[in-house]
Amino acid sequence: MSVSKEELIKRLSDGVVNMEEEDVIEVVNEYLEAGYPAFDAIMEGLVDGMNRASQLYEEEEYFVTDVLLCSDAMYEGLSVLRPHLPASEAEKVKPKGIIGVVEGDTHDIGKNLVKIMLETAGFDMVDLGRDVPLQSFVDKAKEENASFVCMSTLMTTTMGGMKTVVELLREAGIREQVKVVIGGGPISKKYADTIGADGYSPNAVEAVKLVKNLLDIA
Repeated sequence: MSVSKEELIKRLSDGVVNMEEEDVIEVVNEYLEAGYPAFDAIMEGLVDGMNRASQLYEEEEYFVTDVLLCSDAMYEGLSVLRPHLPASEAEKVKPKGIIGVVEGDTHDIGKNLVKIMLETAGFDMVDLGRDVPLQSFVDKAKEENASFVCMSTLMTTTMGGMKTVVELLREAGIREQVKVVIGGGPISKKYADTIGADGYSPNAVEAVKLVKNLLDIA
C-alpha cells in the first residue's frame, strides 16, 4: 500500500527536528518515487521541520549544536530534492544577503545559525565565512546586488570593523540600497544606532524577523 503524501511530508519534518539525516534521505527518495511534487516536500516538510527546530531553540529546549544538526538533515534533503524542482520554482528570485564574521574574529557558530534561519525563511545567502576583510563585505554586496549585509562578532576589539563597513558602503554609493544588520555578544541596539546600521538582532530567530521587516516582506 502506498504511503500518503501527507504522511511522507510529516516524516520529513520530523526527520529534520530529530536530526536524522539518513531518515530524511530515505523519505525524500520514497516521496520522489511516488511522484509527489518536490516543492511541497521542501516547504511543508524540510522547512517546516527547520521552523519547528528554531522554535525549540527559541524556547531554549534546543541548543545551537542541535539546530546545526537539524540543518544538516534539512540540507541533505534539499540536495536531493532541488534537481526535481520545476524551472519556475527553481528560478524564483529570492532576496539576496551577504553574511560573515568581521575581520579579526573567528567565532562563527552564531553566524552559521543566522545563515541557516535566513535560508530557511527563503533568502539567498552568500556566506563569506569568518575573519572577513572589511572591504569584502562591500565588494560582494556590489557583485551580488545584495539587499542586505549581516555582520557578527563576539569580540569588542573587532566591533569597530562594522562601523568601517557601513562607511565603505556609503563611499561605494550603495548604502541606500543595502540594509545593514549586526549582532554578536558585545553588540547592542545602541551600538547599531551609533554606527548607522539599520538594525541589531540578539539571536537567529529575531534576525529573520528583523530582515523581513527591513525589506518589507510579509
